[in-house]
This record gives sequence, structure tokens and C-alpha cells, in this order.
Amino acid sequence: MTAHSSAKAAASSDPAARAALLRELLQHHAHRYYVLDEPEIPDAEYDRLFQELQAIEAAHPALRTADSPTQRVIGAVLTGLKPVKHAVPMLSIETETDTTAAGAEKFDARVRANLGLPADATPLAYAAELKFDGLAINLRYQRGVLVQAATRGDGETGEDVTHNVRTIGQIPLRLRGIDAPVLEVRGEVYIRRDAFERLNERQRELIAQGAKHEKTFVNPRNAAAGAVRQLDARITAKRPLSFFAYGLGEVSGWDVPGTHSALLDVLAATGLPVSSERRVVQGGAGLVAFHAEIAAKRDRLPFDIDGVVYKVNDRALQQKLGFKTREPRWAVAHKYPAQEQMTRVLDIDIQVGRTGKLTPVAKLEPVFVGGTTVSNATLHNEDETRRKDVRIGDTVIIRRAGDVIPEVVGVVLERRAPDAGAPFDLHQRLGGRCPVCGSAIAREEGEVDWRCSGGLFCAAQRKQAILHYAQRRAMDIEGLGDKLVDQLVDGGLIRTLPELYTLGVAKLTALDRMGEKSAANLVQALQARKHTTLQRFLYALGIRHVGESTARDLARHFGALDRIIVASIEQLLEVPDVGPIVAQSIRVFFDQPHNREVVEQLRAVGVHWDEHDGDIADQAPRPLAGQTFVLTGTLPTLARDEAKALIEAAGGKVAGSVSKKTQYVVAGDDAGSKLDKARELGVPILDEAGLRALLGPG
Repeated sequence: MTAHSSAKAAASSDPAARAALLRELLQHHAHRYYVLDEPEIPDAEYDRLFQELQAIEAAHPALRTADSPTQRVIGAVLTGLKPVKHAVPMLSIETETDTTAAGAEKFDARVRANLGLPADATPLAYAAELKFDGLAINLRYQRGVLVQAATRGDGETGEDVTHNVRTIGQIPLRLRGIDAPVLEVRGEVYIRRDAFERLNERQRELIAQGAKHEKTFVNPRNAAAGAVRQLDARITAKRPLSFFAYGLGEVSGWDVPGTHSALLDVLAATGLPVSSERRVVQGGAGLVAFHAEIAAKRDRLPFDIDGVVYKVNDRALQQKLGFKTREPRWAVAHKYPAQEQMTRVLDIDIQVGRTGKLTPVAKLEPVFVGGTTVSNATLHNEDETRRKDVRIGDTVIIRRAGDVIPEVVGVVLERRAPDAGAPFDLHQRLGGRCPVCGSAIAREEGEVDWRCSGGLFCAAQRKQAILHYAQRRAMDIEGLGDKLVDQLVDGGLIRTLPELYTLGVAKLTALDRMGEKSAANLVQALQARKHTTLQRFLYALGIRHVGESTARDLARHFGALDRIIVASIEQLLEVPDVGPIVAQSIRVFFDQPHNREVVEQLRAVGVHWDEHDGDIADQAPRPLAGQTFVLTGTLPTLARDEAKALIEAAGGKVAGSVSKKTQYVVAGDDAGSKLDKARELGVPILDEAGLRALLGPG
């Protein structure tokens, strides 16, 4: 092909024909070099052909096409990454944490059970492949030409990184033999281990030469993810990024092969890189063998993996198996045993989480484990820290499995120094006060976690408090989502809930991606939701253990917020379904001056709610009082929230799991393990009609 194409190219005097032939040549040689690792020509010859194409396109700009190799690096620096709504969500797959052979066998058993196969049925065929440790990417091709690349993001919406993905030599700008209107290919961007070492060596040289803004990279995955999300593609082009394709997104006008293995073969034929470490295996025994085979060669692979992936090979069976929540029943990621290293505890810090939970964290001498340099490891809680008897100065074993937060597995006692620190005491260490806001810390009876009681005031809980307050079931403030709250808090525009109501259009439009219309809509939504019910306001405060049902019961019983604020434990216990733990939580919350002050400030900015005398004897009949329900599956006409609201309005409770205390399970289509549990325990099962019959007329 090379000699023939070169002759044709040399013979051509027409600029358009010459440019087309040069593109064909360069794409061919790039595939040989980047994907097959079998170059046919020296780099100097490739550079000569590339420069010739550049010259033709400079003289004839109309000949510059989107799939031209000259378009891999575009010089403009972007001001931000644009959001991309995925046409088909980029869903995650279930993780099997049992790292033994039993993990593979469990998956096979689940699939066979879901398909209703008898024990003596022919073993199922599975596509077994690697679980790459990189960044998931969606490539959108139209008529075979790459038009967009996007990150996974939250699965529904990612970020447009087309300018960076174009710099990855392994990713073809045009697919061979594909002319479909739309073909989205999904895969993983990663960095090979040897390329990562060369990259860091180069970084160390730059730092030694006095480069102020350069740094070494912690691990290949972080380096790859950071490169893909750069605003300047010229920076990305300097990173040695690679790619493997492993699946599809949206497809239009293209016949998808009938098996996953055949799909990967076809993708490889189009010019996309597909890992050769893949097999079609038969049954659970085949999965076990593949898992063991890859485990034996894991350290010799040229790139990092954190497990393997099993998929039912037959796409028709995949369709039949469907999804469980947002995970396919026909696929699973099977992890390998965690990697461990020893290091020393320099200190024990206490972090305050978004919900006020206090977590001891071991500050470590940095150690490379599980593909990353670890300098912090969770100790989970005070009881766990004492159980393991972790002390400052101890030598400990650190475990990091995949993306799981590193943890301290145990102490190497024979290395403990005679003058090691005293056993850990969280309450004593903090003097009984939150390290962030100074509020009292509390631990409920039977609980292992200490928590900060300054929920509405504590800076560590600020974002969570605002998001909870604004959610639909609370104050229902439309437009106040995660990303905006991050900007408001990180930018210092909001420190407490009442400051939400001081936001103006001018302040909001100064934020990234906030137009004047969106800002005005948010301000209007805030003002429109100043009036609510006592039940909603109580729930919005985010008091621990006070959900919608408890908030409703409190509002019915007391009728006014001020009565709840001063209610004693004994008075709170008079409320139906309020036990000692809930009563104590309410009391601790309102005992904090900070929390009461925030409530008064909300009143001062005009937030108000309906109150009444609180005589629960006059309430409407509650036919489901004292009964616990569990909802599973999709009901014909009722959304999950609607069914829950009807049950609670009738006095019932809706739980998240089935137990012996459950009175009824309401099951719809695609009911999952909760239905199986109900049958196992003999819990009565209702459909929607049965639920409506219990609720009665009206």
C-alpha cells in the first residue's frame, strides 16, 4: 500500500487530490505507529509528508478537513470546558468486591438465575476483558468523522474535550469503513507505565532547570485525567496518552454485531485500538480461569488495571437481562486483592464531613501503594482506631484497593517505639468541640461516629446544609444545584442559609456560566419559596434523624416551631414514632445557639411557614398508621415519590429495606432483590391496585 500510494501521490499535480492522498498516507502510517506498533517509514519521512500537507492546506484553506492529521493540535486556548449531554447515559457497572474465584462464580450464578436457566443448562458465553485504570471517554463519529469527545462526568452530562482528544495519536479522526450517521464509541484514555516514567523524568529535569510551574505526577491515571481536561490542547499534546475502545454509546444507521466480542473485532477493524487481552470464555469456570490468568500477569502489563470485566457476550441476552437501578445485570467488574505497603503514622488529624461526621485520618509518611502515592489514610471512627490501637509514631500497613480511600489495615506492633503516643481519644483530643466551628460534638447511644452539632453553622457542612435546604421535598428552590452551590460557597458569596435570600442578579451573573436570565430566575425562585409549611421547614433544617415523616409528625403534634425548639425530651417522646435517639438529636440540634440564631435570621429575611394549634386528635383518619411498607420496581401509574407520599399521608412509613418488621412490600415491574427478600420472609406483596385498596377511597 505504501509504495503504491506514494507513487499515486507523487504523480498527482491536483492540490485537492494530492491533499486527499497525503491524508490517506498519514492516517495509514499513524495507525501503524500508534496502534500496531509496526512503523513502515522513518519518522523523518512521516514529518516530510505531514509538512507537505500543511503547506497545501495553508495555500488552499478550503482543503483543510476535520479529519486531517494537521488538525490534531489546535492552538486556541479555551476559557472553559462546555457541558455535553450524553445521548445515551454513560452508566457504571456493578463492582464485585469478593476478589477470590467465588466472585466470578457469583456473577455467573446471578446471570443464570435471572435468565431462569436450569442447573444442567449449557454454560453461557462471556466476553472477558480488562478494567483499565484511566478516564472514560465518549467519542462521537458522524459519517465516520470524529466530531466530539466528552468525559463521563456524572453519567448524564460530561465535558467537551474534543480539542484534547484530537491530540491522541491512537484515536482515528476518521474510521475505516464506517459511514453511519452516528456512531459513538466508548473507551478509556490512559498512560502506559513506561511513558509515565519518561514523563516524570522529563518533569524532574524541567524542575531542576528552574521551571516554577512544573511538577511531577502522582500516578498514570491522574496524569491522564488532568491532561484530558486541559484548556490548552498544546499541553495535552505533550502528554503520552493512549486509548482503548470497549463499547458503544448512541448508534444510528449502523448494524451492531450480535455479540460483544464481534463488536470489539469490528471496532478494531475501523482503526480503533482494542486491547488484545480479551477472551470469550464459557461459564463460571471460564471466568475464574481468566481472572487467574490476568492476575498472574497483572504486574507485567504495560499499563495499570484494577480488575477485569465480565459481560454476557450475546447482545440479545443482554437486552433480556436489562438493568438493575442504573447498572446492567449482564456485566460486572471483578476486583483484585488490595495492594498493601508499610509506612509510619506522623499524626492523627480529625476531618469534619459534609454531614458533620468526624473522621480520624492518619497523616502518613508518603508511600506508593495501589498505583498512587498515599499520605493520608482513613481510620473510619474512634472505635475502629482504638480497636486497631493506632498511635502516633506507629508503623502501620496501608491498603488501597482501586479507587477506594486508603485505609490503615493494622499496626506492626513489633516496631512500636517505647515512647509511642497514648491510645487515641477523639473527644479528649478536640476538647469536646468541632475543630471547624467550635460547636459541641455528640455521639448517640449505640453509634460509633461522633458528629458536629452545628449543622446550619459549620463551614464543613455548609454545602450539604444548603443543598438539603433547597431540595424539592424541603424548600423546593429550583435551580440551586450542586455546581452552583459549590461556586457560591467556594467564592465566599454564602456562609449561612439566610444569605441565600440576599443574593442579587449582579452577584450571581459574576459566577461562571451564569447568565442574567438564569440569575433572575434563581432570585425569583428564592423569593417565591419564602412561604412554606412547618413540616417542610423542619425537614429543610437537616436535623439528624428527622426525615419527612418525622417532620410531619412533629408539625402535627406541636403546631408551632417555637414549641419544638423548647420541647423537653419527655415532650418530644410524646410524638408518635419519635424515640429516644430522635428526641435526643432534636434536642442537641436546638441546644446549639448557632442553629437557633440561623433560624431567627431566616425569619428576619422573610422566611415563614404555616402554624396551627397542633391538636393531632382532629386530624383525618390514618388507615395505615403504624404499618411499614417497602417499595420496589416501577408501578403502572404512581411514581415512587407519589406512592411514598400517599402511604405517609395515611400514617404509614416507607422503609428502604425488607425485614421481619415490614408489613407489606409494594412491587411493580423490574422489582429486584427486595421482592426476593419479601418472599423469603413471607412478607405480603401488593401491586398498585392492592395498595390503593388499603388506602381506601379518596
